Amino acid sequence: MGKSDLLFELYSNLSTTGALTFSSKSLVNKMLSYSDLSKAKLIVELGGGDGSITQGIVDKLKPDAELLVFEISSSFCEAMEKQFPQDNVRIINDSAENIHLYLENKKVDYIFSSLPFSFIAPEIRDEILNQSRVALENGGYFIQICYSFLLKNLFKKYFKTVSSSFTLKNLPPAFVMVCK
Repeated sequence: MGKSDLLFELYSNLSTTGALTFSSKSLVNKMLSYSDLSKAKLIVELGGGDGSITQGIVDKLKPDAELLVFEISSSFCEAMEKQFPQDNVRIINDSAENIHLYLENKKVDYIFSSLPFSFIAPEIRDEILNQSRVALENGGYFIQICYSFLLKNLFKKYFKTVSSSFTLKNLPPAFVMVCK
């Protein structure tokens, strides 16, 4: 699947992708700067999309670490399965609210998310955030890209501390929420 096909998928499903373009390298780097993947054993990505964030994670992933990528678009999943054939990367075509079904009682070091929480039904959004909080290892982080600072209040319902940063180097400019 080429970039034009991925862009078509992105624009055809704005309510589930929640983005006008794919995440810029600057935004991915900013998001990853809040993590230390050299010590991580299990990492989860919610909303794999075109694999921009996935690629950033894979570039820093230790060979003995595992990455689970949740994506509801089967087209994006097919493209990512080809792009990331590594044994320690698992592309999961399922909703992030089902994260607990795939963890096999393991705890997660980092959850990276680009889910469009503004467009997700409240009951599903709450389930995703609750499942994410429960899945995290003590000291684990939930790191979210979002386009509205107001979402910080949502994350405060589930995490003890929420800090934010902003980057102009993305279209549109974005916030990175770091939740613990």
